[in-house]
Amino acid sequence: MVVGAVRWSFSSVAAAAAAAALLAGCAVGPDFRAPAPPQITRYTREPLALRTSSAAVSGGGAQHFDLGRDVPLQWWKAFKSPALDALIARALQKNPTVQSALANLRAAKQAVYAQEGKYFPLVQANFNPTYQRTSAALAPVPASGASVFELDTAQLQVSYTFDVWGLNRRTVEALTAMADTQRFQTEAAYLTLISNIVVAAVSEASLRAQIDATNQLIKINRSMVDTLRQQFEKGAVTRGDLALQEAALAQEAATLPPLRKALQQNRDLIAALAGSFPSEGPHETFRLADLHLPADLPVSLPSQLIEQRPDIRAAEEQLHAAGAQIGVATANMLPSFTINGNVGYMNTALAGLLAPQNLFWNLAGNATQTVFDGGTLFHLRQQAKDNYQAAAWTYRGTVVGAVQNVSDSLRAVQNDADALKAAHAFERAANISFEQARRQFQEGSINVLLLSTAQQAYLQATIQVVQARAARLTDTAALFQALGGGWWNRTEPFQARIVNVSTGETHTVDEPPQTHYDGK
Repeated sequence: MVVGAVRWSFSSVAAAAAAAALLAGCAVGPDFRAPAPPQITRYTREPLALRTSSAAVSGGGAQHFDLGRDVPLQWWKAFKSPALDALIARALQKNPTVQSALANLRAAKQAVYAQEGKYFPLVQANFNPTYQRTSAALAPVPASGASVFELDTAQLQVSYTFDVWGLNRRTVEALTAMADTQRFQTEAAYLTLISNIVVAAVSEASLRAQIDATNQLIKINRSMVDTLRQQFEKGAVTRGDLALQEAALAQEAATLPPLRKALQQNRDLIAALAGSFPSEGPHETFRLADLHLPADLPVSLPSQLIEQRPDIRAAEEQLHAAGAQIGVATANMLPSFTINGNVGYMNTALAGLLAPQNLFWNLAGNATQTVFDGGTLFHLRQQAKDNYQAAAWTYRGTVVGAVQNVSDSLRAVQNDADALKAAHAFERAANISFEQARRQFQEGSINVLLLSTAQQAYLQATIQVVQARAARLTDTAALFQALGGGWWNRTEPFQARIVNVSTGETHTVDEPPQTHYDGK
């Protein structure tokens, strides 16, 4: 009779398991589909001019926009600066932000692997030796009738929860999406670091050029002060004329300390970006003459941008994760089915533990359905839906912002070329005016006030040319960044030097190759 009952229970559990397995193909909740690309064909309201203006000055060449052309992975090499290439290569290995992003990426992947383990049964082994005494008021537990005895139990416990409604699959899907979010945030960290280094290198070159131009004008001004002093001693000019020129010299000299301070702070920034301390300083030195202005600029189509920008891809994966959480919340409202098994041996002596007569086992199934919880599960599902809506609007805002970034960068590149052209014309005219004023002053046909005015105009024009050249380089880098930086062309895995912050030991690890952008 007992044996028959056991057989009936086992058959029932097996039938329940088979029924649950048939239902395992169902996963509640929405299936994710990537949002459609924006229905626009260009970034600016008016058609984009394919070429910028040019100026007959170093760094003043025209730039050409190549619509639909792919962005190269190592886009910074278009500036043709070996020093810049070396600095970026070193920074990618040592920058703390990038290393932290890589560590977070590995951690996110481990979370996925851990959740995937729940696709399989949980198997646990247990050995429990005890020494006990039963009360004399109770019948002795062991067959020997002894009240004091040793009891050794060795057993294997197996439990498995059927993923009938796709609860685990949706959870894995959400964690995978979050891992992909971290992957794209890592790509964004790479892109941001490289862009910041390029901008910092251009800023250093610009500051050095401004300091050189200022020093040249100070040298000229000192020569003029010496000349005026000699003329004053001879009675040819008044003390007011000499004082006016001395004031102009002091005013120009006063512009040097802020420029030097900015240069020193910029060098500290470059050192920090490269993962070094300011005292270690970067070895590279940057000047405008060593930075080439890229002539051909790729401009991806708006429909491609959503596949290329790391921030857009990260927002898309966050939307994906939010959708999967709706499935998780829905599955939590439905019945759960679990099967548990336990098999082992129990004996009062360890020596005969594995004898056949000491075998015991049990198999049980369990179905659980929440009947009343005060609306908790319902509101958690509503929360998941609202989080999805919030993620959808965040994605939309990220796309709009990305298109704006590209549009702003395109307009900046165009207007920078016009600004350099105008600044060069100003410099050329100011130089002519200054040279004529110097000659006329030496001839005694004009006073020192007119000379000082011409000198200040020439200084301003020289600085404007330097700043306009730097702006073209900076905004060109901003355009590459706005287009996504070419990360999808990476065919090699991440090469990351992991530094143990406690011991200082380093080793290199490879990240798996990334999914390549196929242009669809």
